Amino acid sequence: MGFGKGGGGMNWADMTLREFQAALASSSPTPGGGTASAVALGQAASLSIMVCDLTLANEKWEEGWAIAELIQTLAIPMMGRSNELATEDSTAFDRVMEGFGLPKTTDEEKSERRAAIRSATLEAAVVPFETASLALKLLTSLPELASKGNGNAVTDVGVAGLLASAAAKGAVFNVEINLDSLPEEMGQSIRKELPSLKEHTRIASRAVMDAVRERMGQ
Repeated sequence: MGFGKGGGGMNWADMTLREFQAALASSSPTPGGGTASAVALGQAASLSIMVCDLTLANEKWEEGWAIAELIQTLAIPMMGRSNELATEDSTAFDRVMEGFGLPKTTDEEKSERRAAIRSATLEAAVVPFETASLALKLLTSLPELASKGNGNAVTDVGVAGLLASAAAKGAVFNVEINLDSLPEEMGQSIRKELPSLKEHTRIASRAVMDAVRERMGQ
């Protein structure tokens, strides 16, 4: 279907699911894991919103109304932002590749090329870091929804948690590999925050699964 030549400014959210899967399966490096992680975040947010709506629609689940309303304030804008991050991730990597294609004959060209590659690579770390950070925010709110929300949709909370966990962990892979190719002085704030983000993601992911299984009586 002609999706083998990179992102090229493509807005992945405008594609059908079949088209996006074809692009993801192509030999092009974009879209790749970072974009897929952002898409997973959007799916997690969407499922969470569904459970919130089902909770708020029935007085039987009134105990879960407060957390449902809170999650909606997080997940509704997150659903839109995830689409943007999916495209931004591909664009950032495409710019890294463009940097490698710059001329490198003279010392000045080499310096400009190196600066362009480093700047683009840093952006390629910043974007998935935001994806991972947003996924963690969603994850930390889901255990209470699993415990108090609509009991008929508790497994949907579980799937949302798995998707958010995949989004966070997948995005972290992309953060790490891009930071590893940069000098230590670049991306200092991300380097400092990354260990905590990873640990809190691990804890929150387990907490969601524990809450879901407890609600299911397992």
